[in-house]
Amino acid sequence: MPSPMRSLMLSLAASAMTLTSLPAVAEGDLTTRPERLPDLVLGSEVTDYAMSQARYELETGQAYKLKVVSSGLKEYALQAPGFFESIFLRKVEAGGMEIKAVALTELEFEQAGEAEIYFVPIKPGEFEFYMKGLEHKGMQGLFSVR
Repeated sequence: MPSPMRSLMLSLAASAMTLTSLPAVAEGDLTTRPERLPDLVLGSEVTDYAMSQARYELETGQAYKLKVVSSGLKEYALQAPGFFESIFLRKVEAGGMEIKAVALTELEFEQAGEAEIYFVPIKPGEFEFYMKGLEHKGMQGLFSVR
């Protein structure tokens, strides 16, 4: 008659063999169905320094699409250093072009226009974004990633 310890060891070994033969549970491309975020519109009829959004709530592993729209009232340069380092950047679409890059440091608008950023957050945290040189005018916000 086998000992209780030997029975336990055999049972654990059989369980381990079963687990290693199972396929991975994650399926599909996480970047193919991005959730559209509210547009970030820079400038308005009321003031050149308006921003339509000051906070975005995001989740790691979820694909997103963010459209940034410049009114052309000022030159706007969107920067978010910590955030841009904490995402998987899939692509940027602007001016009828699709730009594929591994990193993003700034989106600069010298006139009216728009760009769409496709990305997946990979690191949780609170990340500031701002329009370079216009932070003192209130053009700043936060990406909150959980």
